[in-house]
Amino acid sequence: MFNYTFQWRQAFRALPEMLDGALVTLQIAVLSMLIGMTFAVILAVARNSASRWLRAPATAWVEVARNTPALFQIYMAHFGLGSFGIYLSPFAALLAGIAFNNAGYLSETFRGALRAIPDTQIRAGRSLGMGQAQAFRLIVMPQMLRISFLPTMNQTVWAILMTSLGVTVGMNTDLAGVTQDLNARSFRTFEFFALAAVIYYVIAKAVMLASRLAAWRMFRY
Repeated sequence: MFNYTFQWRQAFRALPEMLDGALVTLQIAVLSMLIGMTFAVILAVARNSASRWLRAPATAWVEVARNTPALFQIYMAHFGLGSFGIYLSPFAALLAGIAFNNAGYLSETFRGALRAIPDTQIRAGRSLGMGQAQAFRLIVMPQMLRISFLPTMNQTVWAILMTSLGVTVGMNTDLAGVTQDLNARSFRTFEFFALAAVIYYVIAKAVMLASRLAAWRMFRY
C-alpha cells in the first residue's frame, strides 16, 4: 500500500538555500553562454572559410560537441584533462564542458544566420571605406545576432538545465548539488527534487518569456 507521508514543510524551509544554488546555476549558465558565443562566432566564420586549415579544426569541434553526450564533455574536462596534469575544479570543469557544448551548437546557428545575409552587405560596407573586419563587426554581426536571437535563447535554457550534470563531478553549490546534499541529509527525495524541478521550470519559462518580450521590442521593425 501507498503509505508515504509527504513533508513539504521541511522542503520549503530549505528554499532559501536552494535559491542560493539557483543563483550559482544562473551564473554558470550565463558565463558558459558568453564564452560559448565568443567561440561560436569564431567557429562559424572558420566553417564558412575557404581555407581547409580553418574548416577542419572547426568542423572537428562542432562534430564532437554535437554528437557526444554533454556528460562526456564535462567528464573529459574534469577527469580527462587530469591525465595531462591539468586539474579543473568542479565549477571550472562544468563551465568548460557546457561552454564547449554551447559553442558547438551555436556555431551552426550562427553559420546558418551568416548564410542568410547577402554578400552584398560586406561589399556595401567596403564601398563606404570600411575594412573587411570592420564591415563584419558593424554590419554582419548585428544582423547575424538578430536572426539567431531566439535560437540562442533556446540554447540558454539548455545551458541552465545542463548545469544539473555538475553533481557527477562533485559540484555541490548549484541548484542540483544543493538539492542532492539536502536529500542526502533528509532522505526526502520526492519533496526536494520536485521543488528543484519547479525552480528549474520557473527559470526556464522566465528566460523564454523575457527573450520573447525582448525580441518583440528590439525586432518589431
